[in-house]
Amino acid sequence: MDLKSIFKSNQEKILDELIGKVQMNMSNNYKDNAQAGFAEFEKKLEEYISAGSLKGKSAEKYQVLRGEYAEKLKGYTHKDQKPYWH
Repeated sequence: MDLKSIFKSNQEKILDELIGKVQMNMSNNYKDNAQAGFAEFEKKLEEYISAGSLKGKSAEKYQVLRGEYAEKLKGYTHKDQKPYWH
């Protein structure tokens, strides 16, 4: 077991799991699933911050991650994909 994970809150573990799913879906080119997973990550992050269960450096860390993934996922959809036969 990773020492860092021992000291993480339940909220951080859940957010890490959600972002891990986004990464996995992106690496497998599952664009719709990656977008859905990111939306779930954002919802949970806002929920935890609003409830005060995620504060300080932890909240900042996940807000930075949200910004990074929001940028990566811009236009990351099958809808914008051109058919290869055109």
